[in-house]
Amino acid sequence: MIVNQWVPAAHRGDAVGDHARRARDMFRAWGHSSDLFVMSADANAQEDVRSWEEAGAREGDVTILHFATASPMSAAFASVPGRRVLYYHNVTPAQFFAPYDRNLASVSATARVELAALAGKVDLAAGVSDYNCRELQSLGFGRTKTVPILVDLDRMRQAPRVPPLEWVLQDGLTNILFVGRLVPNKRIEDHIRLAEHYKRYVDVAYRFIFVGRYDVVPGYYESIRAMVSTYRMVPDRFWFTGPVPEVELAAYYRNAHAYVSMSEHEGFCVPLVEAMAMDVPVLAYSEAAVPETLGGAGVSFRPKDLEIAAELLGGLIYDEPFRQGVLAGQRARVRDFAPDRTETALKEMLEIVTA
Repeated sequence: MIVNQWVPAAHRGDAVGDHARRARDMFRAWGHSSDLFVMSADANAQEDVRSWEEAGAREGDVTILHFATASPMSAAFASVPGRRVLYYHNVTPAQFFAPYDRNLASVSATARVELAALAGKVDLAAGVSDYNCRELQSLGFGRTKTVPILVDLDRMRQAPRVPPLEWVLQDGLTNILFVGRLVPNKRIEDHIRLAEHYKRYVDVAYRFIFVGRYDVVPGYYESIRAMVSTYRMVPDRFWFTGPVPEVELAAYYRNAHAYVSMSEHEGFCVPLVEAMAMDVPVLAYSEAAVPETLGGAGVSFRPKDLEIAAELLGGLIYDEPFRQGVLAGQRARVRDFAPDRTETALKEMLEIVTA
């Protein structure tokens, strides 16, 4: 059987692209012919993907479209021969982008229109979370299934050390980590506000580290940097690293005292799983798919009271019995993302659509 996947853009280090590659390798291991067809790819990712313009892209017995943005793939997918599976990774609502970038807001709004147009035109609509599946159902998709993202946690756990970076990170400051794109739905401004409360009520020996692209919404990033200045905070206590190699990402996790998520919209949030796998206690605002991904692990809070959040963060860092209890819960939760469990969901998805 030929099982092909369509991904508008395949980037290494991106949850969608990395998942699609792992899924392709599994399909092949199960005896199927499988390729990844893309519209664009990073230079270092082009060797293991094929162009969407090739005829082979439309010759699958099963074609899986990974949906996370608007693209010409959406309309073409509706009429591709064979079985069609929509795999929904979520689309950030336009309202988050509107104050900073009208073009991105327009792309987001268009993506949701394209998504709704596919209802009734697929054999199965899969979501990376129950949260996503509920959204698909609200749009009129009939048969849905939750298929979690395939996360390669060993790549973090087994990454080699980076002594120069780790030496700097072990300078006595408390490292409070965030991983992901710096975009409005992540609410990075609330991390800055949290830092102010943390400094005032918990400890002044802190460092907030943001690992991920900050050039996606330039106006938003500029507002974050301006906020640090307005609050008269020490600039070098806020690191904005941009994208980093995997070995450095692992070093940041390895030397983090806590991981913080203030996001107000997530379809899954892979860094939460990575942080738990690396034994970093997680503090997260409880919204969208975040509670589902945590599965009762970590420490979540709602409403967004940052004074309380600062106290909880201080507890995760300095209250050892509390910290160890949280870490024990996270270790149990991470087992739910073991390959044998996530692979089963992927295999069931394929069985459903080919039955």
